[in-house]
Amino acid sequence: MSRPELDDLDRQLIGILAQDARVSNRKIASDLGVNEGTVRGRIKRLQQEKLIAFTALTGMKLEKAANIAFMAIQADTAHVRRIARDIADIPLVKAVMIMLGPFNVMATCLYHDLDDLHRLASGRILEVEGVTHVETSLVVKTVKISNRVVRITDADTLSQG
Repeated sequence: MSRPELDDLDRQLIGILAQDARVSNRKIASDLGVNEGTVRGRIKRLQQEKLIAFTALTGMKLEKAANIAFMAIQADTAHVRRIARDIADIPLVKAVMIMLGPFNVMATCLYHDLDDLHRLASGRILEVEGVTHVETSLVVKTVKISNRVVRITDADTLSQG
């Protein structure tokens, strides 16, 4: 699969949308000196190529499980992709990354209370075949979360008790 080519107009368009995805195509076209059809066509192509997506981000104040934890996971290297997918299927887990270093999987989790987190780490994650060790770090104060990097909340958690 070849890497998509982005030109300067694509990058400028993405930059504008990253600041405010609600801006009108007409305003973008005016700012970039192109016609509205060009903007509409570029946005459609970028979406079809899965280079951009539009979503509503929920604020942490709306989250019922607003506590964040990071879990550094040691897993069997021969099966790390399957293990990462299995961990990603766990509802409280909001992000999973395959890493290089002493831990080869990192998970970001939202939890209600420490009992939930303990059950998640000691039960669900350690029960995944191939996981050998889990170290959990709790977030005590969030200084910054950039929505350009990761969306750690989802609408499903808003309706859960």
